[in-house]
Amino acid sequence: MALASHTPSTWNDILSTTMHNYHKTLTDNIFNSRPLLNYLMSNGRVKKISGGISIVEPIIYTDGDADSYSEWDTVTVTPVNTATAAQFDWKQLYATVAISGLEEAQNNGKEMIVSLLEAKIMQAEDTLKTKLNGMLFGTTAGTTPANDFTSLIDLVDDVAVAGGIDPAGETWWKSIVTAVGAVDAAGLEAAMRTAYNSASDSGNDRVDSLFTDDAVFGFYESTLTPQVRYTDTAKANLGFQNLMFKNVPLFWDFQCPAGVMLGLNSKYVGLTIHSDRNFKQSPFTDNMSGSLGAPASGAGIGSASGNALDARVSFITTYGNSTVRNRRRCFKLTGISEA
Repeated sequence: MALASHTPSTWNDILSTTMHNYHKTLTDNIFNSRPLLNYLMSNGRVKKISGGISIVEPIIYTDGDADSYSEWDTVTVTPVNTATAAQFDWKQLYATVAISGLEEAQNNGKEMIVSLLEAKIMQAEDTLKTKLNGMLFGTTAGTTPANDFTSLIDLVDDVAVAGGIDPAGETWWKSIVTAVGAVDAAGLEAAMRTAYNSASDSGNDRVDSLFTDDAVFGFYESTLTPQVRYTDTAKANLGFQNLMFKNVPLFWDFQCPAGVMLGLNSKYVGLTIHSDRNFKQSPFTDNMSGSLGAPASGAGIGSASGNALDARVSFITTYGNSTVRNRRRCFKLTGISEA
């Protein structure tokens, strides 16, 4: 039986229930949609915490007290301050799912309502994917860039302050950063090899994923013979094109800055999300009248006005930020071009 378009409680019940049921799918679709987001999730560096004034990453930056000794030696204990912490501000991200009164009238049956909402959620998914992924690469900015998630371009750096720590006075808080410029195939591989080795130790603490733009990816591919164009098949099966360098997958992303390559170590680079605002969906409002910050609109986001005489809206909100706790184990190559 068709539902009358003038029954707001019925509409809200169906919309809110469908949004609730779709929550996990929406979150999975966002994190499995881009190589960088999938990398963070699959390597366990998307973590959830329940609160705090800021996001804190503990850092060990020097060796402690240790020595050899013989029988009956007197051991002198020398306290050494070996740890500090990087603190990252909470950032807030939102997307809206809005349905007009005309769309309500045109989609009266329950199945039609759900179908309409699924299309709206897919639109919100695509918006969130592009916005969050772009922020992490520093190529997409919100209306107020200071509110954006911190880009990995800034986290993997040797000059930019990160987590409240200035590398100018703390040399251990610097990534390996090289301006490559125009190079031939041998020059590109040499730059990658030097950066990789410099950001790694002689054991298993090393870069485990590389990200670049399509031009540099194609340049690197052209340096390989067909016999050595290996890929990480698991990632390829997820739809992520990649090539291997030192058994590490190299991905390309259309939102990566031109001429840049990031070498990341998943032990130290991550994304933190507030457990209570993990792409949380608010109930649909009866209308969109008033400002987006008013209770009637659903959720205290901003202060911009958003008047609509005949529409409903739900907000999808996320609190979090990207973090780093050992910059030395990551690298960044810039200005890469083919000579």
